[in-house]
Amino acid sequence: MYSEILSTFVIQSVGLGLILSLISSEVLGIAAGGMVVPGYVALVLHEPLRVVGTVLVALATLGVLQIIKRFVFVYGRRRIVFTVLIGFLLGWLSREYLVFHTHNTDLEFHSVGLIIPGLVANWMDRQGVIETIAMMIITAIFVRLLLVIISGGAIGLSETVPL
Repeated sequence: MYSEILSTFVIQSVGLGLILSLISSEVLGIAAGGMVVPGYVALVLHEPLRVVGTVLVALATLGVLQIIKRFVFVYGRRRIVFTVLIGFLLGWLSREYLVFHTHNTDLEFHSVGLIIPGLVANWMDRQGVIETIAMMIITAIFVRLLLVIISGGAIGLSETVPL
């Protein structure tokens, strides 16, 4: 029962994220970090450290990509493949090394998913860091608010949706 409800929220979140990403891209000319990114980020907005961790991993991915670009032609399909692979690796490492255990709580800075940081880094490279982060956060907030409205409050703004 719970997994069916969770599955419904994920489907709705990703679908709303796709729609809002398309609108932001067409109307404002600024992408939200990838078509599926706002939907997945919206599901973890109640965990701001994970959003910060995702941005940190995306920035690290962008940094590694910039270094690689000095030695290899990285354009088009090759750029997206390199970026997603680097983001995947750094996202996986964030799950191991960006989780800090203190005596009172755990600080989890690991990324949302393993593909999301690479998608975000790809758009950071194409349109700029500030523009991408701002539109990703704005769109994710709208997706989360729409989820609350659609669900009739069944999922709150601070409700835990494990991802």
